[in-house]
Amino acid sequence: MTSLQLDHEPQSHQHGHSHSHGPAAPVSKHLRKVIAAVLIPFATAVLVGLVALWPGGAPTHERTGVGFDRQTQQGKVVNVDMVDCKSVNAVQTPMNGDTTPPSGKGRGLCKKATIEVTTGHDKGRTFVEVVQPDAPRQLRQDQGVVVAYAPDAPRDLQYSVTDVNRKFPMALLAGIFALAVVAVGRMRGVMALVALTVSFAVLTLFILPAILQGSNPLLVAVVGASAIMLIALYMCHGPTARTSVAVIGTLISLLLIGLLGSLFIGWASLTGNTDDNTGLIHGLYPHIDMSGLLLAGVIIGSLGVLDDVTVTQTSAVWELHQANPTLGVRGLYRAGIRIGRDHIASVVNTLVLAYAGAALPLLLLFSVAQSSMGTVANSELVAEEIVRTLVGSIGLVASVPVTTVLAALVVSADRTGLGAEARASAPVRAGKGRRRRTKP
Repeated sequence: MTSLQLDHEPQSHQHGHSHSHGPAAPVSKHLRKVIAAVLIPFATAVLVGLVALWPGGAPTHERTGVGFDRQTQQGKVVNVDMVDCKSVNAVQTPMNGDTTPPSGKGRGLCKKATIEVTTGHDKGRTFVEVVQPDAPRQLRQDQGVVVAYAPDAPRDLQYSVTDVNRKFPMALLAGIFALAVVAVGRMRGVMALVALTVSFAVLTLFILPAILQGSNPLLVAVVGASAIMLIALYMCHGPTARTSVAVIGTLISLLLIGLLGSLFIGWASLTGNTDDNTGLIHGLYPHIDMSGLLLAGVIIGSLGVLDDVTVTQTSAVWELHQANPTLGVRGLYRAGIRIGRDHIASVVNTLVLAYAGAALPLLLLFSVAQSSMGTVANSELVAEEIVRTLVGSIGLVASVPVTTVLAALVVSADRTGLGAEARASAPVRAGKGRRRRTKP
């Protein structure tokens, strides 16, 4: 961040190219020092926070065998036979209470799959899994599966299929994504992928273990999100004054989100313990503040969209200044905020739909129960998503004017680049006791 001078370009190169779309004109040396005076202490505080809160790994615990807290190994389906469901005691009473035996071709046939354990100390061991015809997950021969291991169960019941192995299609999709990013973004795309990797590293090596160790989730989220923001923005967009303005705008918006989130999560009495997963976490680590964990999720979830908005607004103001260096702070702000209004309308809609899509099964359950909108919104499961969405959206909306005015102030204060040249050559307006400048 001390390399803000990388914005600077020789004056001879800039002269006569005020309408180019290359690198932005430099801000003054004084302003670079002001920006550095703000960001260097902030970055130092983030680094101190990382060191002070660094967990050194997630704490160990005795496995409960519930949900994700199970011992698992890899397996493979080596054989599948079709058998009568009655012969393997697999007939269940349907939810509608109909006890009529299944009729029709294949309706009474179950799959009797032989599974081989391919990893762990029981590698090579086989067991049988019966799959009913109406089961949502069907097994086929040579399919990779994930098997759960229960050491305290009887030997014949120690292993069971808990999921399918989908690592290859997931890895292939990730590879296609990386190729698309690099093909379109080129070097910027490569740096974006590196920044994404670093972000996941901060999340998995710092944020999650630190919360499990008992550190305050809000403090951990603020430090971790700040580290991700600094690394990602400077890595993707370079250590320039333009990036620094986006960082400051993002920081101010994150602070607003944190304050609003803390206020309304407490006011609405949201516990953060609303499903089996959060219940399991609370059971294993009762010292974790679940409402604080909810607030930490709001902050981290809002960061990615905030980066997009602040960088876009800052770049828009810089480009407007290059296109018309005579524009002052007010003119740049008005033009930039018009761009921001279009951007924020689409981003807020995207954020709301993303949360609604994630909660779609839950909303379907409420629809089946024919609950009113008030009842649905009042339930803690939905109220969490509403607070998360609205608090994040308020932060996004606020980031547009905040970042736009910061960028307009910084780029208009340039007295050494294109703006100074344009203002020096612009005619002086007539005023009291002054004469309009005339050409010789």
